[in-house]
Amino acid sequence: MLGKINRLSKKKDFEEVFKGGKGFKGGFLIFKSLKNNLGGSRFGFVVSKKVSNKAVLRNKIKRRLRAAVLNIIDKKNGKPSYNSHFDLIIIALPDIKKKDFAEIQDAITQFFIKFKINVWFFS
Repeated sequence: MLGKINRLSKKKDFEEVFKGGKGFKGGFLIFKSLKNNLGGSRFGFVVSKKVSNKAVLRNKIKRRLRAAVLNIIDKKNGKPSYNSHFDLIIIALPDIKKKDFAEIQDAITQFFIKFKINVWFFS
């Protein structure tokens, strides 16, 4: 499970990332990222009613996104390979309903590799 310290949960934090962050679109996901000086990366997930009117399905998609991020995180020695940390919001688009977990994880992995996002947890 994603630790509380590694989650974006406050409205103010989301607003900062939406206002000052860079956006990237990758198929069925949109990524908004903003560097932080907190010593670790934080994540937020947005699945709107445009994806599905059913809360059960929206929550399932959020769980899949969280699990994909957790599977990507490299916990070797607990040390980051470089010192940049990010607040990252992952926004799901309606096409995500048709994707399986492997495709979701692959899309997130490709984003992290392409933009060299440091996904290390707080120590």
